[in-house]
Amino acid sequence: MIDKDDLCKKISKLYPDIGECGIDINVVFDELNERWAVDLKKGSHKLKTYLEKGDAESCLQGKQCVSLGIEISQLRGNIERM
Repeated sequence: MIDKDDLCKKISKLYPDIGECGIDINVVFDELNERWAVDLKKGSHKLKTYLEKGDAESCLQGKQCVSLGIEISQLRGNIERM
């Protein structure tokens, strides 16, 4: 089972400037859809993406973070353009 704090820490490790640039991260497991919801917030702007359980688990195990990295990078780019 993935711990949401571990997933948040992994995102922060991949993108250490997220906190510094004023973007807040929130990670929760969406029980209904059985996947992780990742919210980024900057000021009044909010964006959300979803990560499949397998993708999040692979990343936390140090196997592959491509899916997580792509999703967070796109989400972060979108929020910075707002």
